[in-house]
Amino acid sequence: MKGLGKSIEGRSLWQIAWLRLRRDKVALGGGAVILLLILAAIVGPWFTPDPLEYNQDLIDATYQRPKDGWLHSGISWDHPLGVDPTTGRDLLARVLVGARISLLVAAAATLLSVLIGVVLGGLAGYFGGWFDTLISRAMDVFLAFPLLLFAIALVGVVPGDGVMGIKGNGLRVSVLIFVIGFFNWPYIGRIIRGQTLSLREREFIDASRSLGAGHFHVFFREVLPNLVAPIIVYATLLIPTNILFEAALSFLGVGVIPPAPSWGGMLTLAVPTYQNTPLFMIVPGLAIFITVLAFNLLGDGLRDALDPRAR
Repeated sequence: MKGLGKSIEGRSLWQIAWLRLRRDKVALGGGAVILLLILAAIVGPWFTPDPLEYNQDLIDATYQRPKDGWLHSGISWDHPLGVDPTTGRDLLARVLVGARISLLVAAAATLLSVLIGVVLGGLAGYFGGWFDTLISRAMDVFLAFPLLLFAIALVGVVPGDGVMGIKGNGLRVSVLIFVIGFFNWPYIGRIIRGQTLSLREREFIDASRSLGAGHFHVFFREVLPNLVAPIIVYATLLIPTNILFEAALSFLGVGVIPPAPSWGGMLTLAVPTYQNTPLFMIVPGLAIFITVLAFNLLGDGLRDALDPRAR
């Protein structure tokens, strides 16, 4: 009606969650860091030197360290983060290319874990009975599996000449994605199962069934949309875990194949020389630390915004 002032508009749950998230400056800061990192990983290598190019003229052969720069790191206008103390390769270029690999493996493995965990955990919680028991026991087995040892063993038996036309680092990255993603699905599967057990007893589910809806319609049109919020939150928190796992595998020598750069591989190369050139270890270590911290801050903010009762 006219003369009663501005009309009142309702807000959806997503709008309310966005308003909560906007007030969380720490989470927004974490999100901004993640966006900058993704952008730098995509376009950064176009503006940096070749990460595989050797610059032996920058290295002091006697002391096996860069000739110039702060802490004998080789920092200069051409090499803002310094160079590799044994080969003279540009550290900034290697960190950015390593970010591509870490983010690709972590994101793809998380997607695989989410797909398997949502489907199996959701169906187990929805149908219950023997199917729930079977999936729950499978989760227990996967959670007790020595994942690190299995990953090392699996990479060791992969044939060097490739599988189905995939070889080299393409095959190694595919194996990493499969191992990390396939064996991490129970973490999100348990959460989705618990949420589904709660949802299936709600009134709107009973109303949908009373109208003649089948199991397929109820699960995919009623239950699954209400699981989007926890899926987003726990997927965001799973990505940093996968980044650390990929870095650990590369550090142990079963990640990407050198000379392709990776954060964990750079830490391995830094171990023999860190006393003379500590920055060579600090740079990839800080890259891992900042990335994992940013994802955790964003994940915590999303959890508070989407489920304020969990605070």
